[in-house]
Amino acid sequence: MIMHRIRILVAEDHLIARVGVISIINTQTDMTVVAEAADGKQTVELYRTHEPDIALIDMRMPVMSGLEAVIAIRREFPNSHLIALSTYEGDENVRRALAAGVRAYLTKDVRYEDLLKTIRAVHTGETCIPVALLNRPSAQLSAREIEVLELMVQGLSNKQIGHRLGLAETTAKNHVKSILGKLNVQDRTQAATAAIQRGIVTLS
Repeated sequence: MIMHRIRILVAEDHLIARVGVISIINTQTDMTVVAEAADGKQTVELYRTHEPDIALIDMRMPVMSGLEAVIAIRREFPNSHLIALSTYEGDENVRRALAAGVRAYLTKDVRYEDLLKTIRAVHTGETCIPVALLNRPSAQLSAREIEVLELMVQGLSNKQIGHRLGLAETTAKNHVKSILGKLNVQDRTQAATAAIQRGIVTLS
C-alpha cells in the first residue's frame, strides 16, 4: 500500500530559512516538498502549477507580499490550505492573515515539532490560530488614525503630523487622544510600542 504524502509548497525569501524548513519537512515519511518560492509572485505561479496540499507562506516577501499571494491563491483556489509564516506575532497581523484565508499562523521561532503538527492538522481540515492573540480585542482604528499612528511611530509631533496630513494641529491632537484610548495606553511611546508589537504598523 502506497501512502499518500502531503505535498507542500514552501515560500520564503530567505534562503537559509527556506532550506531549513524544507529539510525538516523532507525528513518526514508522510510529507514532501514539491516546490519552493522566493517571492510572492513566484508563490502564486508555483501554486498554480503544482496545486499542493499545503502551502507555507512567509507574510513578508519581495515583488508581491505573502499576504497578497494568499489573497491571489484563495481567489483562484478557494479550498486551498495555507499556513502563514511570520517573524511577527502581532494580533493585527493574525487578523489580516485570517481574513485573507489562511488556516494557521506560525512565527518563525516555532519548534519543528509544532510546525509538523500544524501541517498535519491543517491537511485534515483543522484551523490552528494562537488563541491568546485572537482573544485580544481589535483596536478598530480608522484609516486616518492609522495614518496618524504611523507618523507617531516615526516620532512626529502633533504639529508635524498635522502639517504632513494637511490637518489642523488640534485635529491631529484629537486623533492622537482617540488612538491612545483605543489602544488602552497612557502616552505616545506606549502607543508606538503597541502599534509595532500588535502589527498595526510595520517597520520597513
